[in-house]
Amino acid sequence: MNITGAQALIKALEQQGTEVIFGYPGGAILPVYDPIIDSSIRHVLVRHEQGAGHMAEGYAQATGRPGVAMVTSGPGATNIVTPIANAYMDSIPLVVITGQVPTAAIGTDAFQECDITGITMGITKHNWLIKDAKDIPDVIAEAFYVATTGRPGPVLVDVPKDVTQSMVEWHDCPTPDQLDLPGYHPVLEGDPEAIAAAARLLADAERPVLYVGGGVIKARAIEALAELVRVSGAPVVTTLMARGALPDSHPQNLGMPGMHGNYTAVTAMQQADLLVSLGARFDDRVTGRLDAFAPRAAIVHVDIDAAEIGKVRKADVGIVGDARHVIEALSAASAGLPRADLAAWWATLNDWRERYPMIYEPASDGGMLKPQAIIEKLNEMSPDDTIVVSGVGQHQMWAAHHWNYEHPYTWINSGGAGTMGYAVPAAIGAKAGQPGRTVWAIDGDGCFQMTAQELVTARSEGIPIKVAILNNSYLGMVRQWQEMFYEERYSEVYLSQDLPNYVMWAEAMGCVGIRVDRAEDVEAAIEKANAINDRPVVIDFRTDAAEKVFPMVAAGASNDDIMVHPIQQAGA
Repeated sequence: MNITGAQALIKALEQQGTEVIFGYPGGAILPVYDPIIDSSIRHVLVRHEQGAGHMAEGYAQATGRPGVAMVTSGPGATNIVTPIANAYMDSIPLVVITGQVPTAAIGTDAFQECDITGITMGITKHNWLIKDAKDIPDVIAEAFYVATTGRPGPVLVDVPKDVTQSMVEWHDCPTPDQLDLPGYHPVLEGDPEAIAAAARLLADAERPVLYVGGGVIKARAIEALAELVRVSGAPVVTTLMARGALPDSHPQNLGMPGMHGNYTAVTAMQQADLLVSLGARFDDRVTGRLDAFAPRAAIVHVDIDAAEIGKVRKADVGIVGDARHVIEALSAASAGLPRADLAAWWATLNDWRERYPMIYEPASDGGMLKPQAIIEKLNEMSPDDTIVVSGVGQHQMWAAHHWNYEHPYTWINSGGAGTMGYAVPAAIGAKAGQPGRTVWAIDGDGCFQMTAQELVTARSEGIPIKVAILNNSYLGMVRQWQEMFYEERYSEVYLSQDLPNYVMWAEAMGCVGIRVDRAEDVEAAIEKANAINDRPVVIDFRTDAAEKVFPMVAAGASNDDIMVHPIQQAGA
């Protein structure tokens, strides 16, 4: 069967199980947009290419399937670089298709030409420039395989316009076992001797902590983790990327560690004699000052990526393998071993829990809204399996702490890259992948203004997300640092109390807009938003700009110097 390269590309995407493409057409990719009309794949027309990338990320995180985005050459391709970098940092499976100028024009500075494979070389697992249409099915199969196996991540396929316009004899995409990828051999099963050694360390430890990272979420290792938690009896901390990996209500879950982690989780890691890192990478936001991090702890490090073992902290036992496979094997190896008595350790942990819970001062009568209270009320009034997507900043930390995550795959945010503007498009992608679920985007006013135009996409495509703006009229996290470390010199951090009018902006985009200034109106606004399911809803919650995120470890400080809420400092 002779078809065009463009038809072959769409057919290959169909064979890989693609349900949705988030994209934006342009000259170089235009031939590929014609066969989309006849395809089973849904195309979501974004308003900016950055939105396409973040939507594909949200889709991938909510579904576990690779997200697919397609844009044109030049600025279309460069506009999606930020989502690619974000996906690379957070190990999100992404397949990005970019148009390219005709092969004869490559290197001539042709209109809308850029070397996107060169630009993204350091932020993709791999990228391809297709020069012959007959290679399209093979390359697309390779792209999906690389994006989804081993440590997941973004890949990019650059397709020149003449390649998509040429004729080719169609052949089916190869199956994974038919692919020829020299040097790419993801390891799934961990080394049995290393697993046995880790099991002995875990059994003998008197102050163990299971340090659970996003790799557990990516590996779909939730059931395996629950069994290891049961067998070991050890306390668990779940990083920002792993919220929901173990229910917050589980008695062994200490919560989130890190720069803005809770006191018990942070201090437990500092005082541990063993850290079992499962799919976590000893990020600087978790370790604080590295030479002071968990100084008395032996380290077991489990990761699918061999490059992570020993990269930041030397591992006493390093295990390369898929988190689910290794955790299952570790549970089995641990099951029959005599265990150290953890009673004293749990007594200490429970004392910290009681003395240093997550806390904030309630709003005074007639005072500004407290952002933590808003998140707690959103949690209380939303379905149990609601998907929460956050932007980056103070609201991200409050959303991580003050929403109770009882299910996996319900917390989506930008961790490693810290990309402002992530929430709205990522929430749209999550809702496109999980249309039967409630999706709340919790955003700040700074983040919202970066990508809010994608609400037009949500309205026109019938993707009814809900957005809660915690609007304090500032770049809140920057303001907090300026107040605490720059003598309250608030340089270029104030946005505006009056501009924009978020209700009018939401309504102009075809959404429902609501503004809430008083505590007594919060519940009614959330109830109204949850009842609207035929269009997006935006609630502008006017919050207290003086509110800060606590606990906090200052940049460059030891985790031992964690600052708790001033109320707790006064009572310590």
